[in-house]
Amino acid sequence: MKLATVVLAAGEGTRIKSRRSKLLHPLAGKPIARYALDIARQVGAAETVFVIGKDGDAIRRVLGNGDVRYAYQYERKGTGHAVMQARSLLEGRFDMVLVYYADMPLLRPETLRRLVENQSLGRAVITLLTLISDDSMGFGRIIRGQDQSVIEIVEEKVCTPEQLAIKELNCGVYCFDADWLWSHVERIPLNPVKREYFLTDMVGIAVSEGRRVEAITAHDPEEMIGINNRVHLSRAEAVVRRRVNERLMLSGVTLQDPTSTYIDADVQIGQDTVVLANTHIYGQTTIGEECTIGPNSIIRDSQIGDRCRVVASVVEEAVMEKDCAVGPFGHLRPRARMCAGAYMGNFGELKNATLGPGAHMGHFSYLGDATVGAGANIGAGTVTCNYDGKHKHHTVIGQGAFIGSGSMLVAPVTVGDGAKTGAGSVVTHDVPPNTLVYGVPARPAPLKEDADHT
Repeated sequence: MKLATVVLAAGEGTRIKSRRSKLLHPLAGKPIARYALDIARQVGAAETVFVIGKDGDAIRRVLGNGDVRYAYQYERKGTGHAVMQARSLLEGRFDMVLVYYADMPLLRPETLRRLVENQSLGRAVITLLTLISDDSMGFGRIIRGQDQSVIEIVEEKVCTPEQLAIKELNCGVYCFDADWLWSHVERIPLNPVKREYFLTDMVGIAVSEGRRVEAITAHDPEEMIGINNRVHLSRAEAVVRRRVNERLMLSGVTLQDPTSTYIDADVQIGQDTVVLANTHIYGQTTIGEECTIGPNSIIRDSQIGDRCRVVASVVEEAVMEKDCAVGPFGHLRPRARMCAGAYMGNFGELKNATLGPGAHMGHFSYLGDATVGAGANIGAGTVTCNYDGKHKHHTVIGQGAFIGSGSMLVAPVTVGDGAKTGAGSVVTHDVPPNTLVYGVPARPAPLKEDADHT
């Protein structure tokens, strides 16, 4: 049976007290809205409609227009009214419609698949998600009939004492028979107090017609955490990060101390890699197998190959190929690349620079806008002087070159293959291959026969 999803995302989110949409706040590195879209994909929805409001354009920019369609709810007249806005996009094209809130990012795909599977049996026009919990969380109570079908949802504020004692709660997640939904959604009565159309009233409409409403019960209260303020956001963050850590450990990654390890939801880490304490791994980062990461490292939007070490260092928008090592206290800045087997010691820094295969860069050095050839050695305190006050310039260091400690390479400049610079040299002109230069400014060393006559 063909499934569509309707994601309710038009709320103003005023309680989060922010200038940007609540749904664009990051949760383990991803906007909250993206979790709602990912769930739709994982459940197998053929099409997803986000019902958006005043922040809709910002949400569209983040989610894009690929497999998502958008319906605007210009006037906020309740959840029933929100679903009505998706009718023209979906009516007559699907068998079932799954409806849930965009600010419930902890819903598990397997839970929603159970909901959809039950609805696909065709016994009911609505299957809704419920939770058994001692904490009501302000949710409405589920009233069941003698045959265990749902006959009513009673909102908490109007519950009788007997109804308040009911532990089964309405989670606000529904799967509808599509034809029945679209033929009945506009029959939802206007609530005389709130002046809104509530989707929960669809249960009453179905029961009044003698149609069956069923429920699937979830067992994890964490799934139902909705994000209304920053306290809720922090709770959800803790849950997502715990899930991420558990997934990685079960896949063969060692986390020395999961409670002090912060890994974003989209990060991928290979088997037998060890992540040490107080390490933060963000964004679209991939790490290979048998690596050691940390302690006290920060990695963001980077690709790290197999058998690499990152010790107390920062790696951002950079690439480390296999068998590389950096740190402690190294910094790979955006567009830095360490080729296979390269090494950078403590307090080294690369920016928009490539350290060639097997190249060795000692401590206290900075290479910016540079290309270093295979097997080159960069002595301690080497600096590429890449900025002249107006423009950035490039430095090329050839294969097997040896750059003496404290050298300054004033770009644009090329040091040829096998060339050497003496300690403390200031290189302002290109150095031919296999040539030694030294001094300020650096000059070639005299030939032996010339030296004998001086």
